[in-house]
Amino acid sequence: MRANKVTLLGTKGGPAIRPGTRMPTSILVEMDGLTILVDAGLGVSRGLCDAGVALTDLDAILITHLHSDHYLELGPLLHTAWTAGLHKPIPIYGPEGLDHYWAGFLNAMSFDVELRLRDEGRPALEPLAQIHVLEPSQMDLGPLKVTTLRNEHPPITDSYALRLDGAQHSVVLSGDTAPIADMVELSKGADLLVHEAMLSAGIDALCARVGNGDDRLRIHLERSHTPAAEAGRIATEAGVKQLALNHLVPCDDPNFTETHWQEETSRTWSGPLFIGTDGMSLPLD
Repeated sequence: MRANKVTLLGTKGGPAIRPGTRMPTSILVEMDGLTILVDAGLGVSRGLCDAGVALTDLDAILITHLHSDHYLELGPLLHTAWTAGLHKPIPIYGPEGLDHYWAGFLNAMSFDVELRLRDEGRPALEPLAQIHVLEPSQMDLGPLKVTTLRNEHPPITDSYALRLDGAQHSVVLSGDTAPIADMVELSKGADLLVHEAMLSAGIDALCARVGNGDDRLRIHLERSHTPAAEAGRIATEAGVKQLALNHLVPCDDPNFTETHWQEETSRTWSGPLFIGTDGMSLPLD
């Protein structure tokens, strides 16, 4: 059995990548013998392999919301796992509309899929993705209890934070959200809180660098994401054991380094702090 740990496969906030940047969001949770992927941003297949996880070994996939940096590579991941030998269905939980994405991906890849069915004798690809609608609830995922919280990420309504409780460990993943009071309750006493974070001082430069948007981008960022100091405050009030910052906005500006993240978060958090980088492994044991 693999060790209990969380691996940040992709830690960049937003879908754009440039030379030298991190990859968009995906998180690997290994707990109580289960291998669970949370979100499937661009680069997730490579990230899993670099973490030593075979694509065919995933036990479940959870998608927090339908922004492209959280599910763009879900279809390619499943197709690649299929070509690598996947033959068992994978339960996939995500917001309403994820099934539409999957149907569209299958339609776009129909020539290749149908050819491989005839020419290589592969099993049918479509039923290998067992898609379920994710809602605010509690559910059992094997030995784990998963608690789902609707967070605040306008204009998207179906956007979720997750708490995974195992026999001895608990992990909370904020998803993308503005700071919300309910996150404190969800995170109470967790071994690890992985919370999205934004450096407000870097938003001007980020918006200027994007170059093909207008002031609506700034409005979205400021109303839909959590300043680093607020993530620290939530971790402190919840009494978590460790805090990791993830989905960093911005993360590819040389004028804002890890020191800036550390200084901002330490205003409200004095415990163990990890500034997420791609491939960072956070042991729970």
